[in-house]
Amino acid sequence: MAKEEPPSTTRDLQELQKKLSLLIESFQNNSKVVAFLKSPVGQYLDRHPFLALTLLVFIAASAIPVGFFLFLVVLTSLAALVGVILLEGLVISVGGLSLLCVLCGLGFVSVAMSGTLMASYVVVSSLINYWFSPRPLMQQNPSGECHLAMKSTDFEGLYQE
Repeated sequence: MAKEEPPSTTRDLQELQKKLSLLIESFQNNSKVVAFLKSPVGQYLDRHPFLALTLLVFIAASAIPVGFFLFLVVLTSLAALVGVILLEGLVISVGGLSLLCVLCGLGFVSVAMSGTLMASYVVVSSLINYWFSPRPLMQQNPSGECHLAMKSTDFEGLYQE
């Protein structure tokens, strides 16, 4: 003997069938679906139900990998954008610090060269003034008059015959 199902299960199945038929009817009465079914592609798929089912399964199954790929594309683009900004900031920072070091070095070299040139100028001008200035010997008379005289010993080694 076959075991009979309780009446509540049969009633639930009938309600489910009624809801599914209403859902299918609402899809078929949708204006976009009607417009698609009137198009050449819709008419072709209506005549070839196996191809329509295959296409539906392929689209449904490929939604997750395509969505994952698009998520990776967006994530990679954002990472590249942030990476470019960070890389550009790093390059500008390193370049700025390098420029600062070079300019500080040039400032130190400029101060050192200026000091060297000033000291050289003072020393050379003092030596030139010492070497090429006339150095007459001054003799003072008891009367307070100054006479210029040169010693003969200054010229002894210069002219020898």
